[in-house]
Amino acid sequence: MEKSVPLHVYHVNKTSIIINRAHAFLHSIALLFLIHYRLSFFFQHPKNTTIPTLPWLLIFVSELLLSLAWLFTQSYRWRPVTRTVFPERLPADDKLPAIDVFICTADPNKEPTVEVMNTVISAMALDYPPEKLHVYVSDDAGSDATLRCTKEAWNFARYWVPFCRKYDLVTACPDVYFSSSEVDSGNFEGSEFKAARTKMEEKYEVLKQEIRRIVQQHSTTGDALHSARNHPSTLEVINEHSKEEDEVKIPLLVYVSREKRPSHNHNFKAGALNVLLRVSAIISNSPYILMLDCDMYCNDPTSIRQAMCYYCDPQTPSSIAFVQFPQTFRNICQDDIYDSQIRHLFKILWHGFDGVGGPTISGSNLYIKREALLGSFSKQQELMALKRSFGPSNDFIKTLVEEYKPGFINDGESSRMLLEKANVLASCSYEHQTSWGSTVGFLYFCVVEDYFTGFSLHRKGWKSVYLYPKKPQFLGTATTNFNEVSIQWTRWASGLTSVAISKFCPLIYGPLKMSWVQFMCYSELAFMPLLNCLSLWGFAFIPQLCLFNDIPLYPKVWDSSFNIFFIIFVSAILKSLYEVVTTEGQVRTWRNDWRIWMMRSITSYFYGSLDVVLNKLGMKEASFLPTNKVIDDEQVKLYEMGIFDFRTATTFLAPLVTVILVNIAAFVRALVVNVVDNDRDGYWEKMFGQMFLSFYILVSNYAVIEGMIIRRDKASIPLYVTLLSGVFSLCILLIGSAILS
Repeated sequence: MEKSVPLHVYHVNKTSIIINRAHAFLHSIALLFLIHYRLSFFFQHPKNTTIPTLPWLLIFVSELLLSLAWLFTQSYRWRPVTRTVFPERLPADDKLPAIDVFICTADPNKEPTVEVMNTVISAMALDYPPEKLHVYVSDDAGSDATLRCTKEAWNFARYWVPFCRKYDLVTACPDVYFSSSEVDSGNFEGSEFKAARTKMEEKYEVLKQEIRRIVQQHSTTGDALHSARNHPSTLEVINEHSKEEDEVKIPLLVYVSREKRPSHNHNFKAGALNVLLRVSAIISNSPYILMLDCDMYCNDPTSIRQAMCYYCDPQTPSSIAFVQFPQTFRNICQDDIYDSQIRHLFKILWHGFDGVGGPTISGSNLYIKREALLGSFSKQQELMALKRSFGPSNDFIKTLVEEYKPGFINDGESSRMLLEKANVLASCSYEHQTSWGSTVGFLYFCVVEDYFTGFSLHRKGWKSVYLYPKKPQFLGTATTNFNEVSIQWTRWASGLTSVAISKFCPLIYGPLKMSWVQFMCYSELAFMPLLNCLSLWGFAFIPQLCLFNDIPLYPKVWDSSFNIFFIIFVSAILKSLYEVVTTEGQVRTWRNDWRIWMMRSITSYFYGSLDVVLNKLGMKEASFLPTNKVIDDEQVKLYEMGIFDFRTATTFLAPLVTVILVNIAAFVRALVVNVVDNDRDGYWEKMFGQMFLSFYILVSNYAVIEGMIIRRDKASIPLYVTLLSGVFSLCILLIGSAILS
C-alpha cells in the first residue's frame, strides 16, 4: 500500500547545532578556569593576600549564579528545529474536526473594546467551515457594555464574513484591512468589489461609533447591576435567534461571563479558561481549541488549517497536545527599546525548545487538544469518580464520554434549557472540592498558568510543536511604555519564581518524566528571575564598592589569568550578537536586548521574586494586574523615537538610578586616583577589570543617565527620584566602605 503524503515536515538546523555546541564547550572550559581561579583564593595562606574574603565570596557567588543561568539556556540551543506544513494536502472540509475559539478579556478600561471586537470578528472570519467554528468571548469583568458590543460585532460579522469569503481576503481583521495602505491579495477587479468594499467600510465606521458610544455610556453611568468582582454568571448565544433564510452561515458566537463573588478565589485567567472549557463542552464540545488574547487578532485565516496538519496527519503521534504559534505584534517599531516583542524567546529559544519535546504554552496563539486538558473517558468509567474530579453536573460528565455530540446547534428549542445547564458550570462554587485547577483543565498553582499547565502536560507524556510561518498568523498590541512592561515582567517573574521554589520545581519534578534537555528548559524559565536578579545585583554593587575602596577583585590586566574573564565576556557578547544578526536583527537590537535585560533583572525580576517570598511567608497575597493596552499617543511617539518613558513608580526607577550613581561614583573616583596619584603601585593594572565593568554598565544604560541628568521633559526621571537614589547610593557607599575597611 502506498504511503500517504505527509502534511508536515521538520528540519533540524545542523549548522546551528554545530555552532551552539562548539560555543557551549569552549565557553564551559573558560568558566571552569574562572571557578578554579576563584577557588584558589581560599586556599592561599592569609599572609599572602590583602583582599577581604567577603567581597571575593560574593562576586564568586554572583559569577556562579550567572554561569548557572547560562548553562540552563544552552538546553534551548541543543537541537533547534524549524517546521513546514502543507495545508493544501488536508482532507475535505467535511472530514475536518470542529474548533472552539476562546477569547478572554478582563478589564474594559485597560483593553480597548474596539480592539477586542476586532479580534472576535477576525476569529469568526477564519478560513474554516462555519458550522465547525465556534467563538467564545469570556468577559471576566461581567460588563454589560462588553455584551452589547459583542452583539454589535456579530451583526457586523454577518456581512463581513461573507465579504471575506467572496473576495478571498487574507486580512480578516476589519480595522487592519480598512486602515492599511497595502493591497490585500484576493479578487479585487470590477466595480462590484469597489462598491461592496465602500459599503462594508461604511458599516465598519458605524460599528466603531456604536461601540464607542456604548463604552462611553457605560463609563459615564457605571454598571448598576454588578461590579467586576461581584456579579452573577451570564451566558448568551448571540446568533441564537437569527432565522433569515437567505443569510450566509457564520460561526456561532457565545458570550460568557462567569459568576464572581468577593468571598471566592477566582484564579485569574486560568479560572476563566476552565469555565470556558465547561461551558463550551455543553454547547459545542469541539475536540480542539484556539486560545487568543483579546488583542491578538487573526492575521492569517489559514492558521487553523496549518495547525490541523499535525492533528489530521495519520503519521503524527496522537500525543501532540498543542500547536504553538509565536506572539507577534503590529505596533513594534524598528528600535524596540523595551523588547516588547520578546524576540529572543520566540525567534531563538522556542525553536530549540521545540527540538527537545516542544515548547510550553505561551499564553496565546495556540491550538490545543481538549483531551489533553480533560482526559479521555468511556461509558464504563465510574460516575462518582468522574463527579469527584469534574463536579456534580451530569450534563458535563456526558461530554467527557467519547463521541458525545451536544444537541444545541441542531435543536434550537432545547437551547434555553441547555444554556441553563451551562450557566451552572459558570458559578463560582462549582469547582469546590473538585480537581479543577489541580489536575484538570488549566492549573491554578501560579499566575503564569500557561507555563505551569504546559509543564504538567509534558510531564504526563504529551508533546507540543512550535510553528513559525513567514506570515504572522496572529498580531497583537504590545506594551510600549516602561511602566507597563515592568509590571508585566514582574507578574511573569512572580509566577515563574513561585514554581521554582515549590514542590513543583522542575529540577525535582521533571527529570523522571521528560528528557533531561527539556526539563532544563523548564528549569531555565523557572529560575530565570532569581538567578538573573541575584547575580546582577552582585555585579552592580560588589566590584564597584571594592573599586571605591581600592580592593581588586580581578587579575591585573597583563596577568594571564585576566584572559579568562576577557574570553568569557567576548564569548558571551559575540554569541548573542550572532544570534541577533542571524534572526534578522541589527546591532542596536542587540544593544537594546542587553540593556533591557539588565534593567529587568534589577527591577522586575527582583520584585517578582520578592513578591513570591512574601507570599510564602504569608505577608502578601498573589495578585494579577491585567496589562494596560490603552494607547497613549504621547507614549507611542516616545517609543517610536527610541526615547525611554520613565513615568513609572519610584520602586522601578530608584534601583536603576541607584545602580547608576554608585557606578558613577566608583568610576570617577578610580579615574581621579589614577590621574592624581600618577598610577600609584600599578593602580590601573589592578583595577582595570572593575573600571571596565562600571564603564560598560554606564555606557549600556546611558538612557538612564540621560533621563536623570540631560532630559527635562515630562517623561524624564523626576528630580526627587534622583535625590532619593542619591541618598541610597551614599548609604550603600558608606556602609560598604565600613564593612570592607
